[in-house]
Amino acid sequence: MDAYRPRLVDRLIDTLLTELPAIFLTGPRATGKTTTAARRARTVVRLDREADAVAFRADPDAAMRGLPEPLLLDEWQLVPGVLGAVKRAVDAESRPGRFLITGSVRGDMDGDLWPGTGRLTRVPLFGMTVREQAGNGPGSTFLDRVAAAADLVPATDTPDLRGYVELALRGGFPEPALRLGENARRHWLESYIDHLLTRDAEQLDGGRDPARLRRYLEAYALNTAGIVDEGTLFEAAGINRRTAQAYERLLTNLLVVEALPAWTSNRLKRLVLRPKRHLVDPSLAGAILGLDTNLVFRSGDLLGRLLDSFVVAQIRAEIAVSAVRPRLYHARQQQGRLEIDMIAELAGGRLIAIEVKADAAPSFDAARHLATLRDLHTDTFVAGIVLHTGPRTYGLGDRLIAAPISTLWG
Repeated sequence: MDAYRPRLVDRLIDTLLTELPAIFLTGPRATGKTTTAARRARTVVRLDREADAVAFRADPDAAMRGLPEPLLLDEWQLVPGVLGAVKRAVDAESRPGRFLITGSVRGDMDGDLWPGTGRLTRVPLFGMTVREQAGNGPGSTFLDRVAAAADLVPATDTPDLRGYVELALRGGFPEPALRLGENARRHWLESYIDHLLTRDAEQLDGGRDPARLRRYLEAYALNTAGIVDEGTLFEAAGINRRTAQAYERLLTNLLVVEALPAWTSNRLKRLVLRPKRHLVDPSLAGAILGLDTNLVFRSGDLLGRLLDSFVVAQIRAEIAVSAVRPRLYHARQQQGRLEIDMIAELAGGRLIAIEVKADAAPSFDAARHLATLRDLHTDTFVAGIVLHTGPRTYGLGDRLIAAPISTLWG
């Protein structure tokens, strides 16, 4: 059996289980939720196995009663009635560390009547970061280090541009990233997409046409890390606006796409309010579009988009455990007069701004939009970081730094 690779959320889960009755671990399918949760459970119920599911469909309260706790209920969405049973169990006895629930869909989690409200504490688990793949899980996050003005030290094996593209295409799904070679990994990811567009989509929202949904996902992948109008996506997919909106909700609920909302400020005029759409793992773009490293290098547009989504994936995975409690946004003015790939708004309104560049030695020009934000919000601006593909960290001006992308896990 392969050794367990520590995850960023391990310490958080352990701490919460000492005080809360139920932890809800959410994230895309095959990102390691079951493995992480099962290490803390005395009883594991796999609801994707018919032998386990049948009793819980018939009477979840009775099926759950008497099982040694902590009890893991894996893939709750296949037997939704288990959430009501957990609610009733927690209402009757709210001692800590009773339940671990995992799920690969968002479903109705945000609804007012969802049984988990006030009873299940959500912990997101995304694909493995490069840091986790290297066996370095819990620890200070990148944004925590920036906020504390700590040195941004590159990884000892900092890659070049080709190496970063290879890391992005490898992605963060544990099985292919850690155990498979390039050919088997490509087949695994293509199978993942097929499963997503047929079985998973059917379970969540039956009646969707897999072929049209695939065309929409291809258009989404081509525009990952883009501030693209809805019309661009639905016209490329050959569908109407209403269908496109339904497809985006479906893919969001399947936890494979996520949008960075637009940041707003009364000090910046004519800001674009459209979100910046990302696939949650850049390897999905490779699988959907049939990309390898050489094909990415032939398209400067795709190269930049893939690097941007790769960086966002590394930082997104750290949000839940970051001491500075950041919220992620993007910023863009009309006609591109100001455009910033990512703005992390910290507690107290403090700002960390990040640009991602496929450049080994960016100059001040790469940070000019960060400088504009600094000058407009000088009281709350913490730092502007240009993450690049070269080997060195160096200053670009007051609170402006150029740092290798590998400082995310260095």
